[in-house]
Amino acid sequence: MKVHNKKSNFQVTDYSVSKEKFQLEKHSEFEILETKPQPSLENLPAYYKSEDYISHTDTRRNLFEKAYHLVRSIALKSKLKLINASANSDKTLLDIGCGTGDFLQTALKDNWKVSGIEPNPDARKIANSKTDNAVFDTSQLSKFESKSFNVISLWHVLEHLPDFNEQLAIYKTLLKDSGTLVIAVPNHKSYDAEYYQSFWAAYDVPRHLWHFSQNGMSQLLAKHGFKVVETKPMKFDAYYVSLLSEKYKSGNMNYLKAFWTGFKSNLAAKRSGEYSSLIYVIKKDRNAI
Repeated sequence: MKVHNKKSNFQVTDYSVSKEKFQLEKHSEFEILETKPQPSLENLPAYYKSEDYISHTDTRRNLFEKAYHLVRSIALKSKLKLINASANSDKTLLDIGCGTGDFLQTALKDNWKVSGIEPNPDARKIANSKTDNAVFDTSQLSKFESKSFNVISLWHVLEHLPDFNEQLAIYKTLLKDSGTLVIAVPNHKSYDAEYYQSFWAAYDVPRHLWHFSQNGMSQLLAKHGFKVVETKPMKFDAYYVSLLSEKYKSGNMNYLKAFWTGFKSNLAAKRSGEYSSLIYVIKKDRNAI
């Protein structure tokens, strides 16, 4: 399966909101790519102001959005199964960047004690309607007691955080010593990333400030006293990302071509392990506690 050779530093367009161009450059410390220039904290929210940003709404305006929500409902069951395997009898969950609260609602129905963090006020309002007001803005992170949670999850969130080092330090404080940190992020070394190059939708600049590889994640987590104990694929992401990438590349989604590219990406990842998105199951490194 032939793909193009991706340059270390290259230019990517914000196709969904501003149409501005950004550079992806190697990070100075970790094996990840960094979006440059990064918007200021004051300007960053403006890049999320789009009706096409599905995770902040519950819209089902077209076939694509209906399919997204169908796949999300399947993914929610898989996510619940994953955290239940880590729970033992302690079902305390903090979901960072919880969007409109569907994962928290799913866990709540399964007798989890849930809390969520969501900076977007509109999404937070929807999430609170589903979780009996268990979702807060980011200031709440400093108000939780240490070692409050057995599971802390970030589903496609870490790539959005300007201060990931500070955030990971906070999560380590909030996580119980035997707890589990679950982080899902896109993988820029996947087949579909290599195939679509600068049109790869999961770059999603400048909302995605960082672009992770498996080595980069391990390096970053080790710095904060964590270790990856398992990685799991998010196979649907290859199809979803390929659909959007086709739209950015050609002006329409080219469903058949996108499906074929997603299929080839998952097939290649069976050998390489480089799926379009990966879930990292993480524990505190007892040698670093």
